Amino acid sequence: MPYALSEAFNAFKRTPGLTIISALMIGLSLLVIGLFGLVTSNIQSGLNDLEARVEIVAFIRDNADYNAVRIAQQELARLPQVREVRYISRAQALELAKQELPEFRTVFAGLDQNPLPASLEIALKPGQRSAEAVKRVADRAAVYPFAEQVSYGQDWLGTVYLLRRAATAASLVLGVAFAIVAALIIGAAVRMAIFARRDEIVIMRLVGATDGFVRRPFLVEGIATGLIGAVLAVLATWSIYRALSPGMFTMKWLPDTWVLGIIAAGTILGSLASAVAVRRHLREI
Repeated sequence: MPYALSEAFNAFKRTPGLTIISALMIGLSLLVIGLFGLVTSNIQSGLNDLEARVEIVAFIRDNADYNAVRIAQQELARLPQVREVRYISRAQALELAKQELPEFRTVFAGLDQNPLPASLEIALKPGQRSAEAVKRVADRAAVYPFAEQVSYGQDWLGTVYLLRRAATAASLVLGVAFAIVAALIIGAAVRMAIFARRDEIVIMRLVGATDGFVRRPFLVEGIATGLIGAVLAVLATWSIYRALSPGMFTMKWLPDTWVLGIIAAGTILGSLASAVAVRRHLREI
């Protein structure tokens, strides 16, 4: 391994231009992945925020028995999907409407009677907000005779989960495609390095060097080049993120696991692409 490290370092010194070009090409490929990840991460974050606001509201008839409502509140709170069930009286509903809709405050003040019904607001646990889980709890709340109407954003909830599935699928497909492109670039860079040192490799094999001995420096080069390209991609992605936010868009930076994933992807792609390229071209020498 010390020999492989020293040979890889010497190769970088002998052909710094090739190393820089290879790292930049890899960095450009991973930059596309980083930018796509930045967009995807913010889309997912926005969808998570929307999902966190999913709430079921069961509006209560005016003639409902208060004790029956309390019993229903306790029964609904025991459902495995439910985090909390709040009883909102008619007076509380009016106060909340005045706070959330200040532009209609004068309209509410001029009313002789409170037109808003009492309700049960059902908050769900994280991980229990899928369309199926929400509908299941809503159907359970609608069973009670005092429930005049049960609402949970039926019109837009399905769209939110459709967007989530589409974003996940697009992330997977494009991420794999960009990874393949990055691997091809790394493989091409390694092949150029092999051809540049073709005579040296032939001499090494003539004096008895094994394929593994010849291969190791190139593997180290591929790993180092992939790592350098990944770090450059992360730095470039950060620069673009800082340029866009908060001046043009309100964006969140990538989660730490995503950043580490990009760096790990560059390193792994570098090693795999180098291994494939070296094995293929050593057969031709």
